[in-house]
Amino acid sequence: MYIYLPIAEISMHIGIIIGLGGGVGFLSGLFGVGGGFLMTPLLIFFGIPPAVAVATEANQIVASSVSGVLAHMRRGNVDFKMGGILLLGGVVGSSLGVVLFTTLREMGQIDLVIKLSYVVFLGIIGFLMLLESVRTILRTRRPGSRKTKLHQHNWLHGLPLKMRFRRSKLYISALLPLAIGAFVGVLAAIMGVGGGFIMVPAMIYLLGMPTSVVVGTSLFQIIFVTANVTFLQSVQTQTVDFMLAGLLLFGAVIGAQFGTRASALLRGEQLRGLLALIVLAVCIKLGFDLALRPDDLFSVELLK
Repeated sequence: MYIYLPIAEISMHIGIIIGLGGGVGFLSGLFGVGGGFLMTPLLIFFGIPPAVAVATEANQIVASSVSGVLAHMRRGNVDFKMGGILLLGGVVGSSLGVVLFTTLREMGQIDLVIKLSYVVFLGIIGFLMLLESVRTILRTRRPGSRKTKLHQHNWLHGLPLKMRFRRSKLYISALLPLAIGAFVGVLAAIMGVGGGFIMVPAMIYLLGMPTSVVVGTSLFQIIFVTANVTFLQSVQTQTVDFMLAGLLLFGAVIGAQFGTRASALLRGEQLRGLLALIVLAVCIKLGFDLALRPDDLFSVELLK
């Protein structure tokens, strides 16, 4: 059965929308990411305007993240103190990001900026994560190999305002997670992502958090940042399609529960390797579409 999406102004099959939500929800629970890095490009591939895909996906991420956090809370894998610091930076960053989104949309450049942002960030993060995970897997398979730390202490760990995060077993400056949260907040507004594909590796490699705690804590922060983005986008740009978001939400809540269970079956380096491959696949697809010659070299868009 097809349904008309009023804000996107196209018709889509309900089964496809729910299936997309379920698949991305599964990845959310599996990797500790909101899934926006995958869902937003998929919606664009299916004909949803990029601006609508970005704003609507932030709404769907809220639901899938809540479902994933509840599952990880039962396992005790959420550092609420760390999540609160990341959240504070994320709210500030996402608010500034929506202002930037509105400005770019008025200039008529938002679609290009969204796609280029995905290609650049997904390509860099995916390559680095894949390289690290392959090295770790090869190292652990060598006889007599010793485990090494994922992160090394540098000048960042000497910043002031240090706090103790007992669940993550860390004693670091609060400025570091605050800055990471703010940066990811800006990306959440511009790219329609929870920022997990950047947040997760940053929490592991820069903050030095255990992988098991990173997943739940990342989802906790994502909930409130994407909720803030959804509210601001609804008020300022009117690009949130709640009909589309509701169907994606339905599938995402179910998929996240299965993804959380599956995450317990894989080691940390295996999870990072799989996430890196998915990130690179999306990057290649978007880059290929940008390089193709468009059917219409010129187009006219009527401002509403």
